[in-house]
Amino acid sequence: MKEVSPQEAYDLMQNDSDYIYLDVRSVPEFEAGHPASAINIPLLHLTPGAGMSPNQDFLAVVEANLPKDAKLVIGCKTGGRSARACEMLSQVGYTDTANVRCGFVGAMDNFGQMIEPGWGTLGLPSSTESGEGVSYESLAAKAGK
Repeated sequence: MKEVSPQEAYDLMQNDSDYIYLDVRSVPEFEAGHPASAINIPLLHLTPGAGMSPNQDFLAVVEANLPKDAKLVIGCKTGGRSARACEMLSQVGYTDTANVRCGFVGAMDNFGQMIEPGWGTLGLPSSTESGEGVSYESLAAKAGK
């Protein structure tokens, strides 16, 4: 799996407008702040009081919105969910995916110390906008979900 730092992901997107930042965090995480041109298709859903559960429609929604040859940089909070999403997407034929190694927040060591800053921590362009074509609700609707 190809991995990039948040800065490298930003640079890719600046130099090639075909790159798409796919944020696989939950809807509330995305709405609280995300990379400025990201779209949101959660790998896991947050259920209040019950924690995280798999989004059974993840692949269907991705496939309804993004062609298999799309240039994707995939991020989450710290890099774990996005790594899993990269694996899943490559198994169904996506050919140009890159995991954003430390996500939006950053990678932490076992003691909670930041070992690599994330997109938001680096101060890269961020947004709280979540409208048509960006929000999970609008993207899921294209897939009939």
